[in-house]
Amino acid sequence: MRATRLFLAAACFSATLPTAPAFAVAALQAHRAVYDLTLSKASDRSGITGITGRMVYEFNGSACEGYTVKFRFVTQIATADGTKLTDQQTTTFEDAEGKTFSFVTKSFTDQNLDKEVKGTATREQKGLKVEIDKPEKNSLELAATQFPTQHLVELIGKAEKGENFYQTNLFDGSEDANKVMTTTVIVGKKTDVQKSDPEAPALAKLATDKYWPVDIAYFDDTDNKGEEVPEYRISFKLHENGITRDLVMDYGEFSMTGKLVNLSLFDQTKPCPASK
Repeated sequence: MRATRLFLAAACFSATLPTAPAFAVAALQAHRAVYDLTLSKASDRSGITGITGRMVYEFNGSACEGYTVKFRFVTQIATADGTKLTDQQTTTFEDAEGKTFSFVTKSFTDQNLDKEVKGTATREQKGLKVEIDKPEKNSLELAATQFPTQHLVELIGKAEKGENFYQTNLFDGSEDANKVMTTTVIVGKKTDVQKSDPEAPALAKLATDKYWPVDIAYFDDTDNKGEEVPEYRISFKLHENGITRDLVMDYGEFSMTGKLVNLSLFDQTKPCPASK
């Protein structure tokens, strides 16, 4: 499953994007968010009869020291043939200027390690260079793009300006870390949280903050089929501090929801060190 991209991207320009001021656009809140996952719908072709699980997303860092994300996505998938437990664990670090991005993802099925992907991506003048350490050594040259925190900052900046539709690129190291995705982003009108919102108790003091409804479609540029059909779509509510909730992850043959059930905000009072 590609749920990692929800947060490693949104979970959301090219190498010509000015990186120095990019992170000044939004003050991202360091936090730990826990979501309960359930099956929303599934076609007969998918063979899925039920999904339950939990997603934990921890975001730390600042515009002076860079950003670290720890992400865990655990699901129990039921089919006519039985159940399967999947566990995806990802850790990433993105430097403050958005020039380098390191990542490691371990994927387990029924507690057995299926795959580990580890590497580092560096934005260069002509594009993106990816050095993969696991599952085996490899070097890749990909198209110019941006990394997840840049993608998120760009999204918040455009939402603040009232821009409701745009396209951009993203590399997040997910799956085999061998592709840049094109994303089409739709941003709705900034909205007040309703008192009846089931996620309001988890938001606590943030329950009075407004949010934008966001929908992102992900396209694989390496797919030469010529079909303008996204590989998957993700919709969510985005707060101006970068916290996301009320998730819907649509993979075509099935979709699942993620509801915020716990939110911890981390202290960010430590100032950036003075430049020498």
